[in-house]
Amino acid sequence: MGFLSRISDLLLCRWTCRHCCQKCYESSCCQSSEDEVEILGPFPAQTPPWLMASRSSDKDGDSVHTASEVPLTPRTNSPDRRCSSSDTSKSTYSLTRRISSLESRRPSSPLIDIKPIEFGVLSAKKEPIQPSVLRRTYTPDDYFRKFEPQLYSLDSNSDDVDFLTDEEILSKYQLGMLHFSTQYDLLHNHLTVRVIEARDLPPPISHDGSRQDMAHSNPYVKICLLPDQKNSKQTGVKRKTQKPVFEERYTFEIPFLEAQRRTLLLTVVDFDKFSRHCVIGKVSVPLCEVDLVKGGHWWKALVPSSQNEVELGELLLSLNYLPSAGRLNVDVIRAKQLLQTDVSQGSDPFVKIQLVHGLKLVKTKKTSFLRGTIDPFYNESFSFKVPQEELENASLVFTVFGHNMKSSNDFIGRIVIGQYSSGPSESNHWRRMLNTHRTAVEQWHSLRSRAECDRVSPASLEVT
Repeated sequence: MGFLSRISDLLLCRWTCRHCCQKCYESSCCQSSEDEVEILGPFPAQTPPWLMASRSSDKDGDSVHTASEVPLTPRTNSPDRRCSSSDTSKSTYSLTRRISSLESRRPSSPLIDIKPIEFGVLSAKKEPIQPSVLRRTYTPDDYFRKFEPQLYSLDSNSDDVDFLTDEEILSKYQLGMLHFSTQYDLLHNHLTVRVIEARDLPPPISHDGSRQDMAHSNPYVKICLLPDQKNSKQTGVKRKTQKPVFEERYTFEIPFLEAQRRTLLLTVVDFDKFSRHCVIGKVSVPLCEVDLVKGGHWWKALVPSSQNEVELGELLLSLNYLPSAGRLNVDVIRAKQLLQTDVSQGSDPFVKIQLVHGLKLVKTKKTSFLRGTIDPFYNESFSFKVPQEELENASLVFTVFGHNMKSSNDFIGRIVIGQYSSGPSESNHWRRMLNTHRTAVEQWHSLRSRAECDRVSPASLEVT
């Protein structure tokens, strides 16, 4: 009923009132109560479109009445109309104040306050998240540990040698000079190194005057491409001369780009039949500084080497244990770069294998000897009966000799594998064999001197 009565009042006002929208709105029939006014959004409410239209119509002169004029309404002396008139004036005054306040607060353009978006873990205290950088804290010991003493030593390997001429090096060290050449074959992809001759080599130093061959050296040259020192070549020994002429060629199968990253190392060694060979001097040439395709010849002065003694060689072995049969199988496969024991024809090497249980020698076997070589291939197998309960107390002693028909055999090198191993490499090989029964385990071993093996392995003292 209330809705229909309002519609009827609105229609009546449209007919009786001469003002249009604004005057109609000021009447009590169209006035909304204060409870019905709702402001939405974070910004002040804007002026209604219909009110803006009414203002424009007032400016055009459609209405000549002022705000002070009283609207023409049918006069009545009833008390209800008097009450309605007073209510209308109050409502008009309230609406005018509300619209004025809203107009004053309404901005010309909406202001939007957007806060920066923060990503991070929700916590009571917001902090900007920055990528963390992992930094290691260094102690004073770490800085000293990074030093390389060899870079600050005053030996021949320091960088000052690179700034000296060959004449200055020769006068400073007086170790002689070496003549050699290089040439790379692009068609066959190999590098040829020719060792021609040496001159002015120093005589050997001896404290034994009874030896007659100590007045002159017995030099030979070892050639390798660093950093690979295992696959080296070796010239023949020239007896009792300080001006040896070698005239020997050696080839290295290596790609051209890889050859440019290598360093040619030529080491002149003095052969000594009664002890380990002594290094006279060395020459190193970075191949990136050389025109390999064109090739060339050089005379280079020898400089001292930090390695005073040459290596004794390497031995390739295979071990296998069968628990069911109680057999320990040993394969001597090959050796390489063995120490030369004969001046004229190299060496006639063979390998002696001795089984030691605890500190007692149990069994001895040996390979055949191969004539005139320092890189022998054996491929010989041996089997020892070792019960499983005795395997942990067993040791194998491998000794490489140079066969000599006129006198006792020449000692070259030795290693011990087993309970009393002669080094970490030998212990690792024995441990791998124990963990993999019925499977052959191969490994290369560097030969050691007799004194070194006797010092660290009691089993070496029990054999000859």
